[in-house]
Amino acid sequence: MSQVEESIEVGVPVHTAYDQWTQFETFPAFMSGVDRIEQRTDTLTHWVTSVNGVRREFDAEITEQIPDERVAWTTVSGEARQAGVVTFHRLDDSHTKVMLQLEFQPEGVTETVGDKLGFVKRQTKSDLERFKEFIEKRGLETGGWRGVVL
Repeated sequence: MSQVEESIEVGVPVHTAYDQWTQFETFPAFMSGVDRIEQRTDTLTHWVTSVNGVRREFDAEITEQIPDERVAWTTVSGEARQAGVVTFHRLDDSHTKVMLQLEFQPEGVTETVGDKLGFVKRQTKSDLERFKEFIEKRGLETGGWRGVVL
């Protein structure tokens, strides 16, 4: 398994950053390689991704969700193996640190080489930068889910 950790400071309150992150269907607006996410239940999402011409579909289950603090997930079926957590840290009334930790299993030669060359780390950093731009430009979340999953 490979691991990536990245973080970014965003110029919005913690509840705004958290609420936006719970809107999984908006991820294609700022995550490269994510074609579509369907929210199937409060805790189950279906992902369709395309990275370097490789299309994958998988289901991910939210394993822990605490408003304004964290969202954790793991894949439960499909063509990808990963788990991760995003944590939200209040810096002040209008700034939040968003930290992403991802653990994944590269499949095949192309993904293994890409991982060794730092592709996933760079993509994660770029995705967080696009999230920052997306949420700061809007200033408001597109929605939010405040439920708790433990």
